[in-house]
Amino acid sequence: NLTIMNGERVALIGHNGSGKSSFLRLISGIYKPTNGQLTRSVEVYPMLQKTFLTSGELNGVDASKAYYLMIKNDLNGFEKFLEDIISFSGLGSFINLPIKTYSEGMCARLIFSMLTSYQHECLAIDEGFGTGDADFFERAQKRLQSFMDSTTTLILASHSESLLKQFCFRGIVFNQGTVVYDGSLDAALNYYHTHDYYNKNAI
Repeated sequence: NLTIMNGERVALIGHNGSGKSSFLRLISGIYKPTNGQLTRSVEVYPMLQKTFLTSGELNGVDASKAYYLMIKNDLNGFEKFLEDIISFSGLGSFINLPIKTYSEGMCARLIFSMLTSYQHECLAIDEGFGTGDADFFERAQKRLQSFMDSTTTLILASHSESLLKQFCFRGIVFNQGTVVYDGSLDAALNYYHTHDYYNKNAI
């Protein structure tokens, strides 16, 4: 059992397969709990992986339009939104080509530009979400930091302690799908390093 309060910055800590990503999907509404109860008072916005919610047959403009409609429910202001997407992603005229023709880096740049275009009350983010080409990385990092700073509540899963310490104050440690520790970030990291069941029992 745990409660995350409005405005908290929470780090999810644990080895691969411990349950961090599943927890993010649960609180984001992507997964439904098979038992127990999950209550959310705000929409939890997921930023979890480099995949489109639309068909690869669509071009970048139509994919952006589909995302905009999902967020805004109408197309008022879409042209300005699209200009920002094209400018930040650096795709230029490639925005008119089908997504299936994009390189992985182009896809990542377009998705990242769309996902970080709005502020959200609560953000669930997995460090595994990539930012694409190396020359895009610096701009992406700055935009991501601004995006995370503007979020009221943040839940971040990462293996990078420096990243967690940059944004989070509370730590929740997972092991085999179970919350085994919940406390301040420093205490949670210390607990993880001294009670890392996975590494101690791996053969």
